[in-house]
Amino acid sequence: MNKRINFEDTIFILNIRIRMIKDLMRLDTEPDIFYSQTIGDLNFISSVLEILSEKFLANIQFLDREIEADNILDAEWQFSQLINEISSNACPFSPAAFPETQSWIDKLRNESEKRKKQLEEVSVIVEHSMAEPVVTHAELNGLLGSA
Repeated sequence: MNKRINFEDTIFILNIRIRMIKDLMRLDTEPDIFYSQTIGDLNFISSVLEILSEKFLANIQFLDREIEADNILDAEWQFSQLINEISSNACPFSPAAFPETQSWIDKLRNESEKRKKQLEEVSVIVEHSMAEPVVTHAELNGLLGSA
């Protein structure tokens, strides 16, 4: 999978899948029918977010690096909100209804937190490197001859 990833489209699809699961949890469906598929979807979303994060962290030459970091972090936030909803007892897939859910949720939450931390660390480094001027005002005035 060394092909170039279209981050924007991939994140768009992930957000749609997250919304689909949220909608599923609001409908009056039979949870037993959708449980294994939902767990599979959560694992899929997590694995794609992992791939996006790895590709992003490995490539420091993105043109819109800050925007891509924000987009991935937003998708991670959406995913963590979904995980939190599933953790609540009001969810049809809650640990109260399906005891094995808690181990899945813990695993997915840990993976998501690890990715968010890595992305936020890189974002802070980028912000600091961009905040420092390349040429000071004194140097600029000296170069322009208006000292």
